[in-house]
Amino acid sequence: MQYRTLGRTGIKVSPYALGALMFATSIGNPDHDDSARIIHRALDAGINFIDTADSYGDSEEVVGKALKGRRDSVVLATKFGRPMGDDPNQQGTSRRWIMTAVEDSLRRLQTDYIDLYQIHRPDSTTDIEETLSALSDLIHSGKVRAIGSSAMPVSDIVEAQWLAERRGLERFRTEQPPYSLLNRGIEREVLPIAQRYGMGTLVWGPLAQGMLTGRVRKGRQNDLRRTPLLKALSDGRRLDAVEQLVPLAEEAGLPMTHLAMAFAIAHPGVTSALLGPRTMEHLDDLLVGFDVTLTDEILDRIDEIVPPGTDVGTLDQAYVPPALQSPSQRRRPVSERAAT
Repeated sequence: MQYRTLGRTGIKVSPYALGALMFATSIGNPDHDDSARIIHRALDAGINFIDTADSYGDSEEVVGKALKGRRDSVVLATKFGRPMGDDPNQQGTSRRWIMTAVEDSLRRLQTDYIDLYQIHRPDSTTDIEETLSALSDLIHSGKVRAIGSSAMPVSDIVEAQWLAERRGLERFRTEQPPYSLLNRGIEREVLPIAQRYGMGTLVWGPLAQGMLTGRVRKGRQNDLRRTPLLKALSDGRRLDAVEQLVPLAEEAGLPMTHLAMAFAIAHPGVTSALLGPRTMEHLDDLLVGFDVTLTDEILDRIDEIVPPGTDVGTLDQAYVPPALQSPSQRRRPVSERAAT
């Protein structure tokens, strides 16, 4: 395994990281012992980077139990910010919630420190200075080693970097955006900005939530019971792109999964790509492709199918800023719309 440096943190991580969403009982694998075996198999294969979140059901507990005796050799990342209950203060990025959320995650993970603590989604209701101040205190206390963001717009990334410098606060060292053969929008600004500020990038969704497994094809009966593809399959553009990528993978002698994963780590701005196996079979398939390197010819062919910096449709978990979610933020009151 050829390890990479996570931004400018000095932390060495594998180019493939293990995403732990599918280890949650309510979402993926209900067998905790089987999930532990998958985690151990990944670690034995050289993966040293695991990413989870407090909102992934009991995923943190499963990971914490599996890492007993191996914690110090793992770069452990988790996230906070999504709702953890009905209480409106059990979410977001306020100091009040951060200080509670980190203790809860440390307890569930059965560890006394988190290597990378990330904002799960931007929080427009909280001043970024308050968030960075609280996260800085966690670093100074030793409970957190580095901090990062996830799905953060470029303008927010830049604002956070500037504010950290002006206020003498710890800054975000990583960003976790979506990236795949079908979703290349981050190549336009997010990746270049991350590189400019020396941020590591941990990309999620490299298999486009199942679209790039090779099992989802146009005009075929697709099993949707265990994949979040209902919305994706209604978008013919994504299926059309897949139909062009499948023969390219065949010509290269690669399974679609290997083509997709190798593409995700080929960009110089990407540090690691998240694997999200639910079963040992899924993991073993991906492990076989660890040594795959795409040629310039294949990458050029991919560029012809999905041009650099473009998205073919959107992921159903993509971040939508509040300015687009709420009509009240896009429309003046009727009384103000009339011409004067």
